[in-house]
Amino acid sequence: MTKMLFAALAASTFVVPAVASAQALPAPVIAIVNIQRAQTQCNACKTALAQLETQLNGLNSLKTSLEAPLRTEAAALETAASALAGKPADAALKARATAFQNKQSDAERQLGARQQAFQANRAHVLSQINTKLEPVVAAVLAKRGASVMLDTSQVIRSAPALDVTADVIAGLNASLPSISTTAPAQAAPTRR
Repeated sequence: MTKMLFAALAASTFVVPAVASAQALPAPVIAIVNIQRAQTQCNACKTALAQLETQLNGLNSLKTSLEAPLRTEAAALETAASALAGKPADAALKARATAFQNKQSDAERQLGARQQAFQANRAHVLSQINTKLEPVVAAVLAKRGASVMLDTSQVIRSAPALDVTADVIAGLNASLPSISTTAPAQAAPTRR
């Protein structure tokens, strides 16, 4: 019986410290950052976003300039078709309709290409920001001695002293002096 008691006591000696050490975690030091604000308020970010807005305005202007004459032509074709009162269209009207469809297809191709380029440029800007953001956040985390960093979008309430957004923006300003707003050209697929 004594041997069993000693065996049980010896076993518990090894188990208890293992459980106790697994439960001993350091107290977390939490920092809060507004990632969206950091991505839009760094100096290079502001400049890049303004250039993207200019590109978007150009895209919207192109859309308007392409749609206006197409609407006018569509209305004229509709009026001409209505005037036929069910009679078949003559060759001239068919040619106008075909020309209209070609113009419409060309406008859609132009707009599609510009929209695709804009989306690629936007993604390129965000990629550059996010590539620099991760090391900046890690550096701020270490500098402030924090063990956890949370985005403000995930926090219900926090003390203002926990907010390190200004430090993150300063870090982005230092590590990201400029941002290219033109995505690199996609490599053309090679044919074999």
